[in-house]
Amino acid sequence: MKILTIADIVVPVLYKDFDAGRFADIDLVLGCGDLPPEYLAFIANALEVPLYYVRGNHDLRFETSPPEGCQDLHGRLARFNDLKILGLEGSRWYNGGPQQYHENQMTAMIRRLRFTLWRAGGPDIVITHAPPRHIHDEEDLCHRGFKSYVGLIKKYRPRYFIHGHIHREFANSDARMTTLNETRIINAYGYHVLEI
Repeated sequence: MKILTIADIVVPVLYKDFDAGRFADIDLVLGCGDLPPEYLAFIANALEVPLYYVRGNHDLRFETSPPEGCQDLHGRLARFNDLKILGLEGSRWYNGGPQQYHENQMTAMIRRLRFTLWRAGGPDIVITHAPPRHIHDEEDLCHRGFKSYVGLIKKYRPRYFIHGHIHREFANSDARMTTLNETRIINAYGYHVLEI
């Protein structure tokens, strides 16, 4: 199975200069925030595959213009084939804007999902906007990751934890990945194709 992960910037090869042949074998798209709703809708329609997303701290138009044909995964566990996918939106609180959370708010959000996650046997993939604390994150308040995500990874051991929010260019796929226990943590900035 091939999963296209996207976050933070509109990539011409997926929009204005779309090349259907290059992405013909994609089975699923996961959006990790800070992307225009029309971009998400275009990708879902062009690839004719399901697209699950979480909103980032700059996603301001989704209440009035949600992306057609896409599913908001925030606070939910979805199933795609044999995969269980959990989504958590937003970034750390830094100026009171939408989709910004204090650490204790995110901890409470994850705690409310405990029964759902226990009943499902935990998620296989977690998609978020912000990264886990001290993994791919930065020290400024806006770009700090959540400590609660580290706890989520250690407790439920998902196969993949995919985030956006941290803008970095990657020379190769290995540069965007870190492993914590058995979980591969992937920065989806721009786009990345994950093969499972």
